Amino acid sequence: MGSVRARQDTGALFLDFTYMEERFREQTGLQDSPVNRKRLERRLARIEAQIAAGTFDYDKTFGKSRTPRAPQRCPSPTMLARSETERDSLRVPTFFEFGTQWLSENEVQWRRSYQITQRGAFDKYLNPHFGSKVISQILKADILALRLELSKLPGRQGPALSARRINAVMKPLRQILNEAADRYNFSSPFRNIKPLKMKRSEVMPFSLDQVQILLAAVRDDYRDYLTVRFFTGMRSGEVHALKWNNVDFARRLIFVRESLSLGEDDELKTAGSHRDIHMSQVVHDALKTQHALATNSAYVFTNTIGGPVDNKNFVNRVWNPLLDKLGLIRRRPYQMRHSAATFWLASGESPEWIARQLGHTTTEMLFRVYSRYVPNLTRQDGTAMDRLLLSAFAPGVPGASSTALFENRGSADVG
Repeated sequence: MGSVRARQDTGALFLDFTYMEERFREQTGLQDSPVNRKRLERRLARIEAQIAAGTFDYDKTFGKSRTPRAPQRCPSPTMLARSETERDSLRVPTFFEFGTQWLSENEVQWRRSYQITQRGAFDKYLNPHFGSKVISQILKADILALRLELSKLPGRQGPALSARRINAVMKPLRQILNEAADRYNFSSPFRNIKPLKMKRSEVMPFSLDQVQILLAAVRDDYRDYLTVRFFTGMRSGEVHALKWNNVDFARRLIFVRESLSLGEDDELKTAGSHRDIHMSQVVHDALKTQHALATNSAYVFTNTIGGPVDNKNFVNRVWNPLLDKLGLIRRRPYQMRHSAATFWLASGESPEWIARQLGHTTTEMLFRVYSRYVPNLTRQDGTAMDRLLLSAFAPGVPGASSTALFENRGSADVG
């Protein structure tokens, strides 16, 4: 009677059984767990049933030429090649081997910037920690140990890596382990590990008065740039990648078709980001002014040599000094996008239209993120109802009575 046992050194399970009066121990890459034991016990039961029926083929089952008392013969080159392929297909790879394969398989569907961030997380954090380990032998405790280690590393803008950054590193690890578990038939150790809770990004839109002050104080060569950003809600990469062939003055449309990432044109962030933005009069005038100053560059907004605007250079040399000069709290240029959203909402534009202008597929994010900055539109304190009731029941107002609310109702409404 065979059994499923675990190695004392690695904890990996193996099959222990007898065939043709010879004892065999077949190793697996599965770690000792109730699920994996049941899986191997079912496999062992099938093997022993085949042995009893005389139909068991050791070579076919395990991909090894170890059938006891098999007649000696010289295998052909074709048989040797096939046997080698079968052995390779059954061998569980190391984390480095499978992770490298996974990256190459998926990079074709990623934006260039996303390829770089995923490859960076793999090279800088994941491979140094797990690289030489057989991927099926990585445990949940190993994953949690890496996460703890990451939490103690210094961040770029703080004493430690943010929860957002740690989650970004753990995401490809989860995808790699889950995919390997599917392919090599082991239980993924990433089950039930949830992402760290992230601090919600603070929304700090500018008021219209502040925007007017900013536009009056900014350098002349960046006034049109700020105007377009404040009143279109375009992301940094989108406005930096904007080219004149995507500006239609006749129809007053800006076609958002690409984004600048790491100094090169790249795909947009999401499918919904592909959109046509309506030019308000102030945006139309700013772009017309910019067009009159345009050189031979294809880009709408350029640096001194005609290339696209570099975001880091803009922040350090233009944006932060401008905020400091005016005594305004420093914030990311992305807040210009938030400002555009609040201006549209406050002006009473349709939420669906605003969502399309911003590149959102639904209005959910619009109200969740921005509604608190538009009190007259989203008031929930009962004052709107107070005004309605006061207008109907106000004493001394001719015709004001309890029936005033219903004076326009037809007879079909009665009862």
